[in-house]
Amino acid sequence: MNPVVLDHITKTYENGKVLAASDVSFEVASGELFGLIGPDGAGKTSLFRILTTLLLPDKGNASVLGLDCNKDFEEIRRRIGYMPGRFSLYQDLTVKENLDFFATLFGSTLEENYSLIKDIYEQIKPFNNRRAGKLSGGMKQKLALCCALIHKPEVLFLDEPTTGVDVVSRKEFWDMLKTLKQQGITIVVSTPYMDEAMLCERIALIQTGKILTIDTPGKIIAAFPVPLYAVKAKDTYRLLTELRKRSEIASCFAFGDYVHITLKDNSNESQTDQLKQELIQAGHEQFEIKRIEPTIEDSFIQLMSQTYGR
Repeated sequence: MNPVVLDHITKTYENGKVLAASDVSFEVASGELFGLIGPDGAGKTSLFRILTTLLLPDKGNASVLGLDCNKDFEEIRRRIGYMPGRFSLYQDLTVKENLDFFATLFGSTLEENYSLIKDIYEQIKPFNNRRAGKLSGGMKQKLALCCALIHKPEVLFLDEPTTGVDVVSRKEFWDMLKTLKQQGITIVVSTPYMDEAMLCERIALIQTGKILTIDTPGKIIAAFPVPLYAVKAKDTYRLLTELRKRSEIASCFAFGDYVHITLKDNSNESQTDQLKQELIQAGHEQFEIKRIEPTIEDSFIQLMSQTYGR
């Protein structure tokens, strides 16, 4: 059996008024780096809390390491590591005191499990006597990861671990995850950052509690069904507004300086030339249009539009 299994999980809040998870099912293989990808409010944290035995589902079953998340919560907690989205360590304790405290909870010591966290701990060791609340975002992140690993867990759950940290710290963190994976730990990570999806072996894209698709990032991108074009003009807002009014445009979303569009009729290759001429005639300056390869974010938006009709 796979170490992480969600079987038709449904979870609501406020007496059923708020849907956090809707009939969610997926499995994570042993030793896999699996990503749950979606924006804030998509339901990622609720699923993580169910898997880490902190929340009961309304319907469905969940298991970790073959143990039922409802019945075997004590055994599961001994065998997993969990790093919640918010920094949840003791801010008035020092780095060393936090590590010793969490090791004691699991009947262990920092020295006993030093080999697993060595590479991460060496980066925060110079701050051993600094209070956790006084650390930078990146250092807090590394301390929290060390505390989650202090008892050599078999499965590691990381809920939006890189939110609010700088780009360099994000890269360092994912490098650390690759190293941990090589040691055989199954890792389940959630993130709202689409670029981080490409760093996972498999991902589940989630929106408003529903799984849109589950596969490798490469296969999800390869399944993008139609040609995709990037359009640019001097006045991006005006361009976006006008494109959304045009009948031949199937989808239209802003991506930085560009607007990504798909067309309703993909059999007519001259459509883009005609579109360019008409928009230039309409006064759009510095106009350009080019065909591009989709990204995971394009795929997410396409799947969301397909599912919800947006």
